[in-house]
Amino acid sequence: MVNVEQSCHEMRRETVLGRTPHARQVEIMKYVADHGEMLARVATSGLHLPDEVKARVLNTFLTLMNLRENLDRAALRQPIGRGVSR
Repeated sequence: MVNVEQSCHEMRRETVLGRTPHARQVEIMKYVADHGEMLARVATSGLHLPDEVKARVLNTFLTLMNLRENLDRAALRQPIGRGVSR
């Protein structure tokens, strides 16, 4: 989970200026969705998880959500027609 958080922080820095190409934005959204799904499976697996692991899962979810929100905000800052590669 630490690796996911570090990757999210790197991607967040990459997207903060709103100049991330559309293809990369799609990759980042897929990363968020895939890792969010994995965390949801861990959290709802029915296994008894120690409080430290539960806290780590929640913190990683928050990090993924922040990355997604940052990506959404950066996309709103782009003028229409910019950032879309065809």
